[in-house]
Amino acid sequence: MAKEPVSSAGRSRDPFAYRREMMVRKHLEGRGIKDPRVLEVMRQVPRHLFVRETLQTQAYAEHALPIEQEQTISQPYIVARMTEALDVEPHHSVLEIGTGSGYQTVVLAYLAGRVYSLERVPELARKAIERIRPFRLDNVKIQAFDGTVGWSDVAPFDRILVTAGAPEVPEPLLDQLATPGRLVIPEGDRNEQTLVVYDKTQTNLHRTELEPVAFVPLIGRHGWSAD
Repeated sequence: MAKEPVSSAGRSRDPFAYRREMMVRKHLEGRGIKDPRVLEVMRQVPRHLFVRETLQTQAYAEHALPIEQEQTISQPYIVARMTEALDVEPHHSVLEIGTGSGYQTVVLAYLAGRVYSLERVPELARKAIERIRPFRLDNVKIQAFDGTVGWSDVAPFDRILVTAGAPEVPEPLLDQLATPGRLVIPEGDRNEQTLVVYDKTQTNLHRTELEPVAFVPLIGRHGWSAD
């Protein structure tokens, strides 16, 4: 993945490069995202490839967009905010709950040592794998499964990111979080949540509330029911 600033030649090859740059400057840096690694990854990953072709011109605007199966791809700021809050290091093993379009998965893959992503809807998992394949990432594994029970076969995880709104943090995810470890999750009702960070140490589980957010419900055994 290129780390150099986008040149005028690069913009001529990629008509969306300028839009990505403006997204980073206005919607990320402009709203307080400071982590240089997060900013650089989001400056480079082609978000438009993760939405429907008819919506590609909206891919770098500051709002969520619909994807298949009545799900959404989160607005750029929320992706950056959650990624920054997760504080991912290159040696970390990360569990993502809710693969969705695969965009957040790719962002994490460029920051972490290994990314395991669970998607409840098989069709979404399949499409995400197709979208990610051209990136030739060898540190990503996606599986169709109930994310609320985690992925015990490859636990523990240094970081866990939940990309759907839960009534509370699922206990299996806390059990699979390494010590020390960090988990980021939207908690609340089915329509509105608060972004919450859990930091796990040998002696304590510290809970920090961030800002209000709105995600689709986290469906599963330890989340909301499908009804």
